[in-house]
Amino acid sequence: MEQFVVSARKYRPQAFEAVVGQSHITDTLLKSVDNDHLAQALLFCGPRGVGKTTCARILAKVINGGANLNEEELALNIFELDAASNNSVDDIRRLIDQVRFAPQTGKFKVYIIDEVHMLSQQAFNAFLKTLEEPPAHAIFILATTEKHKIIPTILSRCQIFDFKRITVDDIAGHLAFVAEKEGVNAEPEALHMIAEKADGALRDALSLFDRMVSFSGNELTYDQVVNVLDILDYNYFFRAINLANEVNYPDLLLLYNEVLEKGFNGHEFVVGMAKHFRDLLVAREPRTVELLEVGPSIREQYLSQSKASSTRFLLHGLKVFNELDGQYKMASQPRILVELGLLKLVEFISQEKKKSQPSVTPKSTEDFLPPALPKRTAPAPQTVPAATPVQNTPPAVVAPTVEKDATLASSASESVAEKGATPDDLPEEPALPENAAHEPPVASPEAAFDNTTSETSTPPPAAPIASKKPTPQPAKPNSGGLSLMAALNDLSKENNSPAFIPEEADEEAAPQVQEGPQSVFNEKELIDAVGTYVKQRHVKTAIRTLLSAQVPKILDKNTLQISLDNNIQLGYFNEEQKELIPYLRKKLDNFALRFETILVESEQVKKLYLPEEKYKHMAEKNANLIYLRQKIKTDLE
Repeated sequence: MEQFVVSARKYRPQAFEAVVGQSHITDTLLKSVDNDHLAQALLFCGPRGVGKTTCARILAKVINGGANLNEEELALNIFELDAASNNSVDDIRRLIDQVRFAPQTGKFKVYIIDEVHMLSQQAFNAFLKTLEEPPAHAIFILATTEKHKIIPTILSRCQIFDFKRITVDDIAGHLAFVAEKEGVNAEPEALHMIAEKADGALRDALSLFDRMVSFSGNELTYDQVVNVLDILDYNYFFRAINLANEVNYPDLLLLYNEVLEKGFNGHEFVVGMAKHFRDLLVAREPRTVELLEVGPSIREQYLSQSKASSTRFLLHGLKVFNELDGQYKMASQPRILVELGLLKLVEFISQEKKKSQPSVTPKSTEDFLPPALPKRTAPAPQTVPAATPVQNTPPAVVAPTVEKDATLASSASESVAEKGATPDDLPEEPALPENAAHEPPVASPEAAFDNTTSETSTPPPAAPIASKKPTPQPAKPNSGGLSLMAALNDLSKENNSPAFIPEEADEEAAPQVQEGPQSVFNEKELIDAVGTYVKQRHVKTAIRTLLSAQVPKILDKNTLQISLDNNIQLGYFNEEQKELIPYLRKKLDNFALRFETILVESEQVKKLYLPEEKYKHMAEKNANLIYLRQKIKTDLE
């Protein structure tokens, strides 16, 4: 039976051109040899399996003219030392003794010291002088995976070459070359998954490849790699994002349970989800798609899902799972922690869908205005019957012109005719009700005949009435407690109480009385309207807290009263009235609604902070404390 040779040894590069993914190192070394500009001490550092020792051997052959020497002759000039097992001062002394002798063949003796960071402090110090000024025929090549463990005096005497991790694409390309040489039919996604599992180390990738070939034979598939190497499949992450976008949290939790039942750690799922969100963000931009280190078919899945997801959702998901990565090891219930992160994704999508729906909330007070009534014309003016119920009778009667009187009266005549009365039945001049002077004015004559919202049987006036704006009353001085807006506008108040500030203090904050009905409402309807308003997104937190803590008091059918704690709260409320009052007017069907605000002065309680203040307060309650302090002769601390 022929002895099996692992691929890492069988396909080890024998020339710089065959080295994978380290062209910045190999090109520099070749030019240094060609120009006879090679340093006497070189330090190769980098992760495992990236070609440090391989490059050291190739360089040793190149500088000795490897094309002209056979293996036996090269073996006389190349010395490899494992510093992990030869790390004492005596080992370095024996090395120094050998350096003094010239090579038997070739020009240079090359000493390759692998894992040089394992040397002891004394061995490093014994090696300093020889490393700085070696013989002309000696070249030292040091290799290590942990450069930070090497003392600075050694680093300063070496020319340092940093090897990088090999990219997934480079490893996958080399694996495809090896698979072709070995006669293995491998799927590109399978090779990419092996390359990703290797984490930048080509030697590890070749070891995994040998393991998979031993299992699958000459046919290597993606599913085999996922199952044999115990890798969390990409499909789990794609399914998780799709379920979150569908707001399907039951299936999303079952998906995570499936991951756990297959033996995967929850932390692996968290790390995989964070990387998946990162890859989806990368796939959204054409310039960054090349950063995806996956196979062709999986790349297409990333492009498709990234287009179906919003950037805000991807950023939110990346933040959530990045935080879970740091919290997972400290959590007493890690499963609940991960499930909570998944539910946050669903909740975010749900909120986004609610925002995308068209809002029915009006944006301006114009949306609250009642629809304009069509104008009506009639050949002759008529009067209104006394039996017709009318609400909100205006207090003042203004004699209209002949033309307007005819138009308005005709409208009244048609309104009466629709109710079954004739013009002959109309009384000549009905009496005004006693409380008509206290009712708010009606803005339009058509509204005076609108009985759709009538709740009383108060008789209407005899003739159509033209609306007239109320004459402002002379203001009375107020003694104090004014808000900043009231002080700037220099508005007077009708009540002399310092704690009473009517809503006229800020005319701009409260919308003026508009045309429309003035229906009577009860406290339950008011509570429902205010509760619906505070649930809107645009309402400030201060206003939401204020209206949730207290219900405005109903003074009369058009006036609400609310108590405020300070002028800052008053300023917030005055600003909010621009949106609140139009909303309540439409909701309660009362377009004369307004607010009166009251400042309630809260008693300030002085808190005791200093020891002297606390002692004085306690001594006032108990005089024996003074005697006790004098007796024990103590100071306050």
